[in-house]
Amino acid sequence: MGHHADPPAVHPAVHPAVHLAGGPELAAALPHLLGFPPVESLVLLALTGSDERRVGMTLRVDLPGPDDAPLLATEVVSRLAPSRPAAVAAFVVTEAPDVPVADLAALVEHRLDDLGPVELRLLRAGADLPGRDVLHAVTRVLAGAGVPLLGAWLVRAQRCWDYDCPDPCCDPAAGCPLPGGTSELAAAAVLTGRVLVTDRSELVGRLAAPADLPPGMVGACAEVGAHQAETLRREGWDELLARSWHCVQDAVARHRPGSRAALTDVEAARVAWAVTATEVRDRALGLGAGADAPAAEALWTGLLRRLPPPLDATPAVLLAATAYARGDGVTAALALDRAQASRPSCTLAQLLRQSLSSGLPPAVVADLLTRAAAAGSEQLGA
Repeated sequence: MGHHADPPAVHPAVHPAVHLAGGPELAAALPHLLGFPPVESLVLLALTGSDERRVGMTLRVDLPGPDDAPLLATEVVSRLAPSRPAAVAAFVVTEAPDVPVADLAALVEHRLDDLGPVELRLLRAGADLPGRDVLHAVTRVLAGAGVPLLGAWLVRAQRCWDYDCPDPCCDPAAGCPLPGGTSELAAAAVLTGRVLVTDRSELVGRLAAPADLPPGMVGACAEVGAHQAETLRREGWDELLARSWHCVQDAVARHRPGSRAALTDVEAARVAWAVTATEVRDRALGLGAGADAPAAEALWTGLLRRLPPPLDATPAVLLAATAYARGDGVTAALALDRAQASRPSCTLAQLLRQSLSSGLPPAVVADLLTRAAAAGSEQLGA
């Protein structure tokens, strides 16, 4: 079909809780739920809880055409299934123009006697909102799965329309402005280390292998590798592990808010070599589930802009685990792409990929990272 589907984002609970009142506020929150503003997209929010008010899994796909809508609807709803939603909220994000009445009349001609107030008003107005064909397909698939569609909105030109609203506020030429300013959710996203980029391509670019390595980086990696081998020969494995973990701790501390200092090529290479040891890597996994998660994520992201393969593989896996633990499936998937391109045999990357595809909740992943860190600490004798 040629439509790109991002991995689902599964959002852990945020304390204090962030309350989103309705369609416009949810629409304004989409960039923070996804990590980037969606463009020409269908976004589905799985709502959980007895009152259907907690956002669970968020899924974005490229907006399909009318012919592709039924098949894509089946695909995306099946991907929501692991989260067992109590209901779903749907958003069509597009800058497409309104649908002329002639096209709308052709769509509903076979059931004119069955038209509701919304369709009758749109027929009188002479136009409909774009994307209704996609929503019809999604609604049919959801109904077949026994999941109600709680609401459906169009997001266009920083305004929001409710597809099911019969009032003039949702006429094609009207719409409600999206709330401006810094929202509670935006503030909560910053606190949890989530970085909002301008679009998806920028996120891809941030995590892509550098076209040109920084001058001296390859030499620094070779130099540190030789020094690691000499340390192992002269002082033994335990001492090498202790030094390696201290190196990681120092680098993380330098990436905390307010105290970030750029690593030299040699320092970056030391961290990269340090986490090649399974014991150090496992303990570093726990950073993604603790108070230093934002600093650790900044460290791993920075290393990916500088390291050659295969030394970039472990930082990429660590970034994927950290992003996954805070519910950012898109960043996790892109980091796993980088890890597996660098080292296809990486078992941890394969396990994280399987977990992400199956919709394993971030809370479970965070618990697994904590356990891995405990095992790594025991192996390090800490």
